[in-house]
Amino acid sequence: MEKVQGAKETLLYRDEVFAIQGAAFEVYKEMGNGFLEAVYQECLSREFYARGIPFASQQPLRLAYKGAKLKQTYVPDFICYGKIIVELKGVKEVVPEHRAQVLNYLAASKLRLGLIINFGHYPKVQIERIIL
Repeated sequence: MEKVQGAKETLLYRDEVFAIQGAAFEVYKEMGNGFLEAVYQECLSREFYARGIPFASQQPLRLAYKGAKLKQTYVPDFICYGKIIVELKGVKEVVPEHRAQVLNYLAASKLRLGLIINFGHYPKVQIERIIL
C-alpha cells in the first residue's frame, strides 16, 4: 500500500515503474504521437526487451462467475515484472472508461498496480497510476 512518511512518499513498485516509464519516454521520443496502439505495443515490447524489463504481452486473464471459469477473458497489453498491468492508449485524453478498464484488469488478475500509458497525448506521453 502506498503511504506517506513525513515529507517523503513511498510508492508501490517505485523502481519497476521508473523503468517502465523510461521505456515509454524513449518510445515517445522516437515515435511521437499519432500512431495506432498496436505500433506502440510493438515498440514498447522491443524497448522492454532491450532494457531487460520482464514482461508478458497480451496475456489473457481468466474470469470467473460464482467460482466457475468463464469463456470470456480480459487481455491487458502487458504485465510487467509479473505484478504491474500496463495498458496502452493512443487517445487525446484518458477518460474514466480507460481507468475502469484497468481497475477491472487489476480485479481479475488480483494485482495491485496498473499503469495507463497514453501515447496519443501531446506534447508528451501521459502516464497514470491506478491502484487497487
